[in-house]
Amino acid sequence: MAWPGAIAIGVSLGLLGSGGSILTVPVLVYLIGQDEKVAIAGSLFIVGSIAIAGSLQFLRARLIDWRSVATFGIPGMIGTYLGALIAAYVSGIMQLSLFAVVMLLASYFMLRPIELKSGNSRPRAIWKIAGDGLVVGIITGLVGVGGGFLIVPALVLLGGLSMHQAVATSLVIIALKSYSGFYKYLDVLHEQDLNLDWTVLGIVTVLGIGGSVVGGHLARRMRQDKLKRWFGYFLIVMGLYILARSLPEALGLQS
Repeated sequence: MAWPGAIAIGVSLGLLGSGGSILTVPVLVYLIGQDEKVAIAGSLFIVGSIAIAGSLQFLRARLIDWRSVATFGIPGMIGTYLGALIAAYVSGIMQLSLFAVVMLLASYFMLRPIELKSGNSRPRAIWKIAGDGLVVGIITGLVGVGGGFLIVPALVLLGGLSMHQAVATSLVIIALKSYSGFYKYLDVLHEQDLNLDWTVLGIVTVLGIGGSVVGGHLARRMRQDKLKRWFGYFLIVMGLYILARSLPEALGLQS
């Protein structure tokens, strides 16, 4: 089940443009059996690599807004680094509980998409956009998700981008943030005598990239509203399952 799960990561990203990366940590923890911190660190590497691969087609099409990459992405890199730094002082099981909460938040965005009409409101101040990038980055570094389900709406509503531009730009931002957090996690893992399994990371990354290509082709033939709704239900089930397994231990309720 581990390798089909890795393919599902990429397929989800290709189908939905966001949200698929939130499957990476459960695949690494529950299907491959990695330690929570190792899985979160590995997730950042995998998500960043898949995002880089996915952004190449948009780079050729010149859909990436580099100003937004700077105003949202650079603070996001700083936030992800800080999130990884904070992770050194948080137990792995607590991180997994926080991850489940983020899953439930993602399900909210999938089931109740906000109206992405950027032209109806005044542009937000750059420092506020940077602040949003910082917060999303901290979440990324702490629990190992790319945060596309938060980045895309922010780029449309706050940055004034079209949906196509927002999806393209978000991939670059996700890659920058993920690699920034991964760099710091190398220190965190070293201090706790934990090691990455580079063979697993390589296989999951390659399968994920292949899955994203398949997902991209399927996306043109399937209704996005139904896909997002069913994926939202799936995230609720998974989020509650992970929370039920990790929260009692995180709170010291299990012997």
